[in-house]
Amino acid sequence: MKEHSSLYVVGITMVATLGGLLFGYDTAVISGAEKSIQAYLINGLGLGTLAHGATISSALIGCILGGMVSGLLASKLGRKNSLLLSAFLFFFSSIGSGWPEAFFFTQGHPTMGLLFMFNFYRIIGGIGVGIASAVVPMYIGEIAPAEMRGRLVSLNQIAIISGMLVVYFVNYGIAHGQTVEWINAIGWRWMFTSAAIPSAIFAVLLFFVPETPRYLALNNQPDKAMAILTKINGKAKAAFIFLDIKKSVEASSQKLFAFGKLVVVIGILLSVFQQFVGINVALYYAPRIFESMGSGKDTSMLQTVVMGLVNVVFSALAVFLVDKHGRKPLLMIGSIGMAIGMFAIGALAFMKIIGISTLVFIIIYTASFMMSWGPVCWVLISEIFPNKIRGRAIAIAVAAQWAANYFISSTYPAMMEFSGGITYWFYGLMSILSFIFVWKIVPETKGMTLEAMEGLWLKKK
Repeated sequence: MKEHSSLYVVGITMVATLGGLLFGYDTAVISGAEKSIQAYLINGLGLGTLAHGATISSALIGCILGGMVSGLLASKLGRKNSLLLSAFLFFFSSIGSGWPEAFFFTQGHPTMGLLFMFNFYRIIGGIGVGIASAVVPMYIGEIAPAEMRGRLVSLNQIAIISGMLVVYFVNYGIAHGQTVEWINAIGWRWMFTSAAIPSAIFAVLLFFVPETPRYLALNNQPDKAMAILTKINGKAKAAFIFLDIKKSVEASSQKLFAFGKLVVVIGILLSVFQQFVGINVALYYAPRIFESMGSGKDTSMLQTVVMGLVNVVFSALAVFLVDKHGRKPLLMIGSIGMAIGMFAIGALAFMKIIGISTLVFIIIYTASFMMSWGPVCWVLISEIFPNKIRGRAIAIAVAAQWAANYFISSTYPAMMEFSGGITYWFYGLMSILSFIFVWKIVPETKGMTLEAMEGLWLKKK
């Protein structure tokens, strides 16, 4: 029974993590199309860098909006239906972003209206990303047995990074051997449209997975909840877990701060620190960073792929460590590694030393993040909140994460213009503060049931 249950829950998890893959795919697809968008829409309309930056980052606005509404959707529609909605938004955005002229405009004749429609489609995709980024770890956390939860939620981070890596190769495959004129006219369209395939697969597979037992119990469907718990955990263990869920549902208040403000603050700070350590600067601007260090364009792209592979390997390492050694040790070790990497890169920038040493410390930094704050932050966000407030609390944490992402990504160019060394030292300082935060405030949750979280926070209230 145990082996069958494990295979079943792993299968459900793999379907859910397609939402994470689309999260990574959608946020990274712009990297291959960015110059073509600039040539076709921005330059074609005689606009400047401000419009270019706003257009390239418009999906992040959708991510913030999606994160904000994810809790309401997860509570009203359910976890599964919220994921179905995100799959539809991904699909709609991929077609619309690739062919924004459809129905209203003439292809090859850019207008301000067309620029608006392109940004509209990108924001729609961003809303899908924001919903998925909150609901996927929530769904996996509520489905997974306590002893497997860390590993299974960590798979979502591997899916996110894999989605980014896949789209880098897809973009390369579309552009390889083609003229710049063809890429600027047609190629960028297929880059965006390619996301329709995994979006459709995600939507179809979601029809074959169940709703989470916690959501069903919260919505007066105990028989369905018990049936799913039994299939995942076995009859005896399911009965014990169901009793805990039932007590939680009956006793819990629906107020956001019913278990104190600390748990909500910790969720927000976990999300903010995950971004303030500077990871998306390394991911979004990797080719530019390597080019600024003296690499040629082809070499910088190769170094970016190498870094992407390192990210996948170390994210996979976290899957094997998070349930064995716990959440706090991984986060603290990762913070130390990130601080070493960023302070070293900053020092090299001050000394104007460019070479393999910089690449080594960037890899140390990203590897440290990927085996710690990358996946483990999502694990904690999916499990620390009690049942009755989980949807709204996760929505707040995820919205804060996307807002922090937008702030760090948008300030990076100005900070680098002021001082590259100070910029990297700032991220190093944030890494040290993240270590202190985890050490002093974040509780260890390894092996705890989601229902046991209530007692943990009531004691701290």
